[in-house]
Amino acid sequence: DRLRLVPAVTVGQGPVGPGAAVEGFAERSVGRIAGWVDTSWARESSRVWRADGAQGGTWYVKVHQSERFHSREVRGLRTWAPSLGAAAPRLVAADEALRAVVITAVPGRPLHGMLLAPEREQAVVQRIGALARRIHGSCPARPAPAGSGPAIGKADRHLAEARAHLQPGDAEFVRDLVARAGPLEPLEWVETHGDFQLRNILYNPCTTAEDSGPFVAVIDLERSEPGPAVRDLARLSDAWHGRPDLLAAFLGGYGRQLTPAERARLVIDAALDSVSGIAYGSAHGDPELVERGRRTLARLRAEHHDPFSLTGEPW
Repeated sequence: DRLRLVPAVTVGQGPVGPGAAVEGFAERSVGRIAGWVDTSWARESSRVWRADGAQGGTWYVKVHQSERFHSREVRGLRTWAPSLGAAAPRLVAADEALRAVVITAVPGRPLHGMLLAPEREQAVVQRIGALARRIHGSCPARPAPAGSGPAIGKADRHLAEARAHLQPGDAEFVRDLVARAGPLEPLEWVETHGDFQLRNILYNPCTTAEDSGPFVAVIDLERSEPGPAVRDLARLSDAWHGRPDLLAAFLGGYGRQLTPAERARLVIDAALDSVSGIAYGSAHGDPELVERGRRTLARLRAEHHDPFSLTGEPW
């Protein structure tokens, strides 16, 4: 798995667990833990462990890097995640002071980098579309708050932070999109995952969903918050680039086509998210995030070179 760093084989690497305070919190929640396994992403800010219970059972313990990430994940786990059943982890305990959570284990492996036969891949992507529909439909849609358009206020800061990793013309392309974002009509708000991409979607070939389709599940809810539904497609759209069959499969599972307003908003959100991801990934040692951001910008520039049309072909 190229997202994981291979650790050096040295003596005295330090403890595997999260430390006495978090270990105590976890054991008060689920009982004595016999073993800890570091399952963090290969980036500096990721702190996640698998905890194996002395009497059986497996849980995951996560320490968030900020109060905001902690509160968003806890809120998501308490509100819309239960409606997904086995397709999302359940919150066992949360400690605001430690910014830590204990959650149940979900079967499967991240889809990022996984190779599937074309027919199976289509079935899995269709299931992802159905999963997105369940998330977005977990609460009634509501009008967007005033002033809640694309996050254009942060564009210049992210462009400055990402400058060293951008290609010639990237900044001008993003600024042009930002300049044309104002007239777009606001989109309804729903519950969103916020980081809906293949590395946060698990697939288990040995398990099936309730209706006998492929089993997929979501993890990592720390960016979950209300927003337009296309917020969850900005990062996922990279998965079907050049594969109209996968786009058709996703929309089939999602149950509808995107509106012209959603397609236009998706272009802008994907561009802004790419720049933000490049800035964040380069600052926090997440090369996959930088790579995806650069790849998405190149794709958007190729598909939407006409400065007077944002929608282009249907996504």
